[in-house]
Amino acid sequence: MLQTFSADAAVELAVLERSGFVESRHIGSAVVLAGDGSVVTSLGDISAPMYPRSSLKPLQALASMQAGVPLRGVQAAMACGSHVGSQEHRDVVEGMLRAGGITEQDLRCPEDWPEDARAWIETIRAGGGKSKIAMNCSGKHAAFLWACTENGWDLRSYLEPNHPLQQLVRSVIEEYTQESVVHTGVDGCGAPVTAVSLTGLARAYSKLAKAPADKNANARAATITTSMLDYPWAVHGSGKSDTVVMEELGILTKRGAEGVLAISTPTGAAVALKMLDGNGRAATLVGLTLLAAAGAVDAPDVARVLERVVSPITGGGRPVGSLRLSSTVSALLD
Repeated sequence: MLQTFSADAAVELAVLERSGFVESRHIGSAVVLAGDGSVVTSLGDISAPMYPRSSLKPLQALASMQAGVPLRGVQAAMACGSHVGSQEHRDVVEGMLRAGGITEQDLRCPEDWPEDARAWIETIRAGGGKSKIAMNCSGKHAAFLWACTENGWDLRSYLEPNHPLQQLVRSVIEEYTQESVVHTGVDGCGAPVTAVSLTGLARAYSKLAKAPADKNANARAATITTSMLDYPWAVHGSGKSDTVVMEELGILTKRGAEGVLAISTPTGAAVALKMLDGNGRAATLVGLTLLAAAGAVDAPDVARVLERVVSPITGGGRPVGSLRLSSTVSALLD
């Protein structure tokens, strides 16, 4: 059976300390690339296949654009996002559906409750329930459907791997990761998810992040990056980790389920990591630290952002510990 890297091939990336006792350990793999694509830091197995999950969304959105969808600004950011279902998020998705001549019923992502607390309360008070548009991948799916209407492709089968749209998505992923897809599965939202390496994912983000300043780059890729940075709230949500990182540091970032994270700076320095246990709570801590250790971002700026996005470890309502770097990662700062 094809599988991702094993525990024996991983390294400890972070630990959770409670009351002076190390309670949990997060092992995984991570890679840092320089702007020219060379490997700066390698921790664990960076060549084994893994599912990038929602970290693939910018490439999926790029494929929709190459299929003729005129995504710009907040709509492009939403197509790349894993949103929390706020009213603002749902309004943008509804606008995308209208522009594509489609309806919420055409979406084939699962129904879900809004993750945003205010939106959830308002839904309950209004007597509503789960909806497809509140699902965190609805922006991506709206762009998929819009691509189908632009090309006269079948709407009902747009998530099938052999659908013309998904074949285009696969081609874009292979182009930007510079790898052949070795396996295709089904993501949580029902869309195909392809297995690539951490190195390939970092390459893709490096290429995306450099696109706005590269006159030879794909203009649609430049639009993806610029839109994510201009509308970071649409990519995640107010106060959420990806949004805060993009707002404060001006660098491209997107997390994926099962402990995946990709980040890249405008110069193309990039990090991609996966926590093997699938828990992403330490992903931003580790990813930004690895970029700082490589000199790609300023350490004081990273420290300021981490104060906002790394939750304290509490007991009885007061801090009793912390989520901190492993000795392997912290040693890179010396």
